[in-house]
Amino acid sequence: MEKTRVAPDTRNPDKLDRAVIFLGPPGAGKGTQAKELAEKYGVPHLSTGDMLREHVSKGTPLGVKAKPIMERGDLVPDSLVLQMIRERIERPDCSHGFVFDGFPRTVAQAKYLGELLKHHGYKRPFVIHLAIDPPVLLRRLTGRRTCKVGGEIYNIYERPPKVQGICDADGGELVQRPDDREEVIGPRLQAYEKQTAPLAAYYGRLGLLHSIEASKSVEEVGRQVLESVQGVHGAR
Repeated sequence: MEKTRVAPDTRNPDKLDRAVIFLGPPGAGKGTQAKELAEKYGVPHLSTGDMLREHVSKGTPLGVKAKPIMERGDLVPDSLVLQMIRERIERPDCSHGFVFDGFPRTVAQAKYLGELLKHHGYKRPFVIHLAIDPPVLLRRLTGRRTCKVGGEIYNIYERPPKVQGICDADGGELVQRPDDREEVIGPRLQAYEKQTAPLAAYYGRLGLLHSIEASKSVEEVGRQVLESVQGVHGAR
């Protein structure tokens, strides 16, 4: 596998030039914070959930395999996820850094990612753990609605649209994802605790983990995220 990374763009003083990883249970706000951070630095926001759902909607071979697994609320196996991740970060638009949302989910994935990043010449990843209490998680997940057109995320309790069921941005229909149903949330959280929670300990041992309390407002959490990232690489 040849290295595909190109030289950093020296015209941009706010370079990221690394992978940023968001950890935390479903509903902690990883997607929201990852998207905002990616927009700040002009790098791709890589949501494995969105990427998998796109494969499912397009009926790709990977999507056909992943669909029943996702509908049960189970974690998609490494064989599918790693293939998708490897192909994505080797694209030119990832050459100046990127923000992960939903990956890695296991220590095995984290080790694979570490080797992949090293191979392509990236700095060590910056890992943000969004910590949040279970009752807040349940409210966030059951209230979450996603735009069928643009993927914008709302919450009927905390961040409702101006018009019920309609996206403010593009007028698309807002729907509840199958894996946000209350009967599926339990298995999702159990899977997280079993497979993903140990990642915090793994990255902590490597000295890469930065924990942030995620039950605060989106704006406050975003401010703390940005301060943490700026502090580690000296961006302005």
